[in-house]
Amino acid sequence: MKKTFFTSLFAFLFCWMSAQTIMTGDALQDSALAVAIRTIDRNTEGRLLKAGADYGGEWTRDISMNSWNAVSLLRPDIAEFSLWSVTNDHASIGHQYWDKIIWTIAAWNHFRITGDEAFLKEAYVCCQRTMRELEDSCFDRKYGLFMGPAVFQDGIAAYEEPIYDVRWDTIYSGVVNYPNSRTIKCLSTNAVYYESYVCLAEMAGILQPKMAKVYLKKAEILKRNFRKHLYNSEEAKLYYLIDHTGKKHEFQEALGIAYAIMFGLVSESEARDILSKVYVSPFGIPAVWPHFQRYNDEMPGRHNVMVWPHVNMYFASACAQVGDYEKCYFEMDNLTRLATQHDPDGEVNFHEIYTTQGVPSGGWQGSWQWPPLNHQTWCATGYLRNYLYVVAGMDFQVDGLHFHPVGIPSGEVVLKDIHYRNATLNIVVRGCGTQLASCTINGKRSVPFVPSDAEGLYEIVLEVK
Repeated sequence: MKKTFFTSLFAFLFCWMSAQTIMTGDALQDSALAVAIRTIDRNTEGRLLKAGADYGGEWTRDISMNSWNAVSLLRPDIAEFSLWSVTNDHASIGHQYWDKIIWTIAAWNHFRITGDEAFLKEAYVCCQRTMRELEDSCFDRKYGLFMGPAVFQDGIAAYEEPIYDVRWDTIYSGVVNYPNSRTIKCLSTNAVYYESYVCLAEMAGILQPKMAKVYLKKAEILKRNFRKHLYNSEEAKLYYLIDHTGKKHEFQEALGIAYAIMFGLVSESEARDILSKVYVSPFGIPAVWPHFQRYNDEMPGRHNVMVWPHVNMYFASACAQVGDYEKCYFEMDNLTRLATQHDPDGEVNFHEIYTTQGVPSGGWQGSWQWPPLNHQTWCATGYLRNYLYVVAGMDFQVDGLHFHPVGIPSGEVVLKDIHYRNATLNIVVRGCGTQLASCTINGKRSVPFVPSDAEGLYEIVLEVK
C-alpha cells in the first residue's frame, strides 16, 4: 500500500506519542528493554539516529544495522531519514567503502516493514548503482570474492600481521592506512555482499523482474566461492580472512560466523557443527578470537578478544535460526547482565565494548587504550532485535507480518503499541518452545499472520510449547 504524506506524518507523530514497551516480568530484562528503547530516542537528533552518545550519525554500517535491528519498526521515519543521510544525494551509498553495501539489506528490510513503494524504487536504484561501483573497484576475480576489511572492523586492532605492520603502529589506527589491507578478503564482508545480492534480487522481483535472475546468479557464484575459500567443511570452520599473500587467517570472527549462518551460506547441519566448536567467553562470544600476538588479557585489542554486544546479538539470532536456543538465550541473558550493571553514577548503560570479564572498556588500538564509550545504539537495537524477531518471532514479508515465536524460558513477553503500517499491535507470547500451540487475534482463533493492509488495533496472543 502506497503511503501518503499525511499517513506518514500521522504514523510518525503517533509513534512518538505512544508508550511502546516490551516487558517480560523479569526486573533486569524489563530494565534493559526500557533502556534499549530509550537509547534510540536519546541518540536521535532531529530525525537523525546517531551511532551512540559519543558518536555522530555518519556511519553507514551503524545506521543500517540499527534500522535493520529495530528502528525501521519502532521509529520508521527516523530510520528512513537516517538511511538516506548516509547516501550521496540518494544516488549511491556513501561513507567507508568496504561494508557500506549492508545498506541494501537494511533498505529491503525497511520496505518489508513499511510497504513504502516510493522508498523501494529509489533505494533499488541507489543499491544497483553502488553494487556496480563496488564490483568494478573491490572484486578480486582470482578468488571470486570481494576485497576490503571485515564488517565494522575499521581499526587495525582487528588484524594480525602481515596486515598489521608495527612500523605504522604509533601513526595510524585505521586499517585502510595499512597497505597490506587493500586486497584482503573477509568472511563477514563477503557474507554481506551475498545477502545484498539476494536482497537486490527481491527488489528486482517487484520492480525489474528480468534482473532478479541476474542477481540470484551472482549470489550463487559468490556463495560457491565463499564456501571454496572461506569454509572448511571437514573441520567445520569458517576462516576470518585471506590476506594479500593468499594466507588464510584461521581466527574466529563472530560476526562473520553469524552472518554466514543467518544468510544461508552454510546449511543448518553445517551451522550446528560450526556452533559446537566456537569459543564463547563467560561474557559472550568475542569479536575475534584468540588474541593476536601483540595482545593479551591485560592488554586486549579493541577489535580482537573483546565483547561487542551488537555482534553478540547477531550471533544470538544465528543460533536461534538453527535451533541452538541455549546459546541464543545465553547471549541475550548476558547482555541483560552487562546493560544493567550500574556505572559509578548509577546509570544503566549499553556500553560499546566489554572485556571478556564483563568490564566496560575501549580496548587497545595501536599503542594507546580507548576509554569506555556509552549508550551505543547498535548494542541497544541488537538487544531489541532478538525480542522482536526471535522471542516474538516477527517475520516481515511483502504480504504481511508472519509470526514464528519461541518465547523465553522465564515465561511471558508482552509487546505493547508496536506500530505496523496502519495497524497497532499488542502482542503476548506465553510459554517457551518451537511449536505454536495456539494463536488468537482480537479474541478469535487465527493463523499467526497480520496482512500488510491491516488497520486498527490487533490484540495478538501466541501460546508456544
